Amino acid sequence: MMGIRYGSRALLAMRTPVWRSKFIVALLALAFAGLIGRAAYVQVFDNEFFQKQGTARFTRTLELPAGRGRILDRNGLLLASSVEAFDIWADPEDVERDSEKLVELARLLEMKEAELRAKLADESKNFVWLRRQVDVPVAREIAALDIAGVHQDKSYKRRYPEGEALAHVVGFTGIGDKGQEKGLEGVELAFEKQLAGRPGSRRVIKDRLGRVVESVGDAVLPVDGKDVQLSIDSKVQFFAYQRLREAVRAHKARAGSVVVLDAHSGEVLALANYPSYSPDDRSRLKGAQLRNTALTDEFEPGSTMKPITVAMALEAKKVTPRTVINTAPGFIQIDRFTVRDTHNYGALTVEGVIQKSSNVGSLKIARMLTPKQMWETYDALGYGKRPKLSFPGAATGRVRPWKSWRPVEQATMSYGYGLSASLFQIAHSYTAFSNDGRVIDASLLKVPDGQQARGVQVFSPENARAVRRMLKLAVGQGGTGQRAQTEGYSVGGKSGTARKQVGKGYSTSRYRAWFTGIAPIEHPRVVVAVMIDEPSAGTYYGGAVAAPVFSQVVQHTLRTLGVPPDLAVKNEIVAAAAGAQQ
Repeated sequence: MMGIRYGSRALLAMRTPVWRSKFIVALLALAFAGLIGRAAYVQVFDNEFFQKQGTARFTRTLELPAGRGRILDRNGLLLASSVEAFDIWADPEDVERDSEKLVELARLLEMKEAELRAKLADESKNFVWLRRQVDVPVAREIAALDIAGVHQDKSYKRRYPEGEALAHVVGFTGIGDKGQEKGLEGVELAFEKQLAGRPGSRRVIKDRLGRVVESVGDAVLPVDGKDVQLSIDSKVQFFAYQRLREAVRAHKARAGSVVVLDAHSGEVLALANYPSYSPDDRSRLKGAQLRNTALTDEFEPGSTMKPITVAMALEAKKVTPRTVINTAPGFIQIDRFTVRDTHNYGALTVEGVIQKSSNVGSLKIARMLTPKQMWETYDALGYGKRPKLSFPGAATGRVRPWKSWRPVEQATMSYGYGLSASLFQIAHSYTAFSNDGRVIDASLLKVPDGQQARGVQVFSPENARAVRRMLKLAVGQGGTGQRAQTEGYSVGGKSGTARKQVGKGYSTSRYRAWFTGIAPIEHPRVVVAVMIDEPSAGTYYGGAVAAPVFSQVVQHTLRTLGVPPDLAVKNEIVAAAAGAQQ
């Protein structure tokens, strides 16, 4: 090898042509020219495209959440407000899998360690939510762990101080597409536009670890949502909820509802339902629990419709309060149906028909009217129509067109069968009696002081007052609602006990107990309606089950509103079982 002379080789001894050297130099020159041209193209001629591509990879738009408006009761007490919270997220690629800190992180996030590790398993992702709306103290503990790849963003969390008592009214929020709180039920949903406000935004440049390194341009500031002040009185609401809960449990009932309306303004002072739920803890919430049954569920209202039937006949001048109606022998046959009273009351005045809650008497009074007259009155009172109330899912009820009524349907409607309504609709219709014949518009928002409530004149003032006197008799000696009497205040009302419809017929063991009334009776201030669904502790009449709740709620509400007692002598409440029927 050492003895080889490369220069002796003929190939190596050949001289390289000059053109080849020039060709190589030219290729190099062209390559540099191409690079210079490409650089010019990127930097000058098509700069905008590449700027966009770079921006897309490193620039992000951050949402600046708007503060959600508060929900207040009529006295300014908080029913819902937003508090600071944090959303916890991670970049799986940067999180240390074997870190002992993950055990503590899982505990703080209230999840199993295996669940947390499953979220972090996919390293191809650079973003995964770990927990939304974490309370501030917990977020601080998580930050103190100093786990690489785990980050926090500021957000807000809704709080509901009144809990179960107002859950069906206030509702609750969830997390929307952009991480903002969004109303899902109740007032939170109904007034979403006012409460939500408008989020802001700012453009920033982030590094590969998700850290903000620079702001780009001017930020768009968020606009906070507006407060919503309801007509609800939280004290009245809480008391009504407590008394309702006690009654449902005592009578082993399925559910119950209470509606309290201001008889002057039409404002809703209370709208309570039981069972309820906690808006702050919805982990075990079922769909059926969400319904505000006082507004959304329809029932046949039973004997609470009898005062309306009598008011129709008074308005049509078919009867007077002293007109005698023969109810003997305590039942009547219509087609193949038999309508019965609980007793044979014989001859009753129209006042007596309400006092004794006679089905036969109501039926005979309804026969004096035409179907059209009855339908027009139901329509004017709001039956078969959605209430003019800013609340999602309010029931319309059902009243069939009068032209299709059969005689038996007209008869049964007179005492509350064959049509359906929500408890709210029944309470609202009684404002016609509390306002001298004018049914007023209801409101879930606080009405400004001095603003006159709008309404429709359905009955004359004289006839409305006459029905009020009948309602007072119904809770007096010999009436069916004696347990509705209230110490210090005069009251009037009508009980009802309706069999529940099962298939094409009616159950003989399942009932709804009702009581709807007005107080004080001469100068009404509130209308209260109570419904207890399927009481099963032995007693199921409205006068025994629902009337006592009415009494307690009326007394507390009038005292809360500062209404002076109108009875000089202590009212003796007669609790005879015989007087607690119907």
